[in-house]
Amino acid sequence: MTALYILIPVALLLVAFAVWLFFWAVDSGQYDDLDSPAHRILFDDDDPRHQAAVKQAKHEPAGKDHD
Repeated sequence: MTALYILIPVALLLVAFAVWLFFWAVDSGQYDDLDSPAHRILFDDDDPRHQAAVKQAKHEPAGKDHD
């Protein structure tokens, strides 16, 4: 029973730390772009078409539809 007096506050501190760490990661932009790193491995960096697409994507605002 006395172990609960120690384990419950320790568990609450760990949960509070995990919540703080999650919000810090979200605020610092860790979850902003989850798709690009997964797709980047599929393309050859020396391919001129890939370089042109990367330059075009950097200059266009997100959410703009292409016709």
